[in-house]
Amino acid sequence: MPRPANPRVRESLLDAGLTLFHSQGFNAVGIKEITDTAGVPKGSFYSYYSSKNAFVAAVLDHYWSGIIRDHGSLLSDETVPPMRRLGRFFGALTEDHAERGFALGCLIGNLALELSEEHEEARLRLVAILDHWSSLFAECLTQARDGGAMTAAPEATELASMIIESWEGAVMRGRVDRSRAPYDRFLSVSLPRLLGAVGASA
Repeated sequence: MPRPANPRVRESLLDAGLTLFHSQGFNAVGIKEITDTAGVPKGSFYSYYSSKNAFVAAVLDHYWSGIIRDHGSLLSDETVPPMRRLGRFFGALTEDHAERGFALGCLIGNLALELSEEHEEARLRLVAILDHWSSLFAECLTQARDGGAMTAAPEATELASMIIESWEGAVMRGRVDRSRAPYDRFLSVSLPRLLGAVGASA
C-alpha cells in the first residue's frame, strides 16, 4: 500500500521550487537540485508530481497563493476607495521586490517568457492566474465606476489586463536595472494615467 502524501514534504518541495525557479529560471534547475534544496530524497519527488512540468504549474499556484495571502485583503478593503486599493496593492508588491533588491522579477512574468509550447499545463495555469488577477482588479474598477470615480474608461476587465501588463513591464525593467525607478514610475505615472485619476496610487 503506497505511503500517504506528507504535506510537509510537499510544502518543502514547493518552497524549494519557488526559490530556485525565481532565482535561476525553470530550465537551469533540475529535479535533484529541487530535492536537495528541499532536503528530501530525489525519488520522493515523483510521489508528489508526475513531472517537472506538473511541478512548475504547482509552484506557480504556490507563488500566486502567497501573494493573495499576503496582500489580497488590500483589494477587498471597502474602507478604502477602490482605486486607492490598487495603488496600495502595487505598493506592497513593490516592497516585496525591494526586499530582494529588485533582482528576481515576478515569477509569473519570468516563467511566461521562459516556458515553451511543450509546457502546456504551466501555460494554462498562467492563464488562470492572470485571469484571476484581472478579475480582482476588475471588481475594484467596477466599484470605482459605480461610485462615480471613473467615467470614461475601457471595460473593467480590459483595463485590469492593461494595468497588469504595464506592471509586468515595470518589473522587467526594474530587474534589468536593479532599480526601484520603474516601480515608482508605474505607481506615480502609469497607474494614474491608466485609471484616469491623479492620485489613485496614493
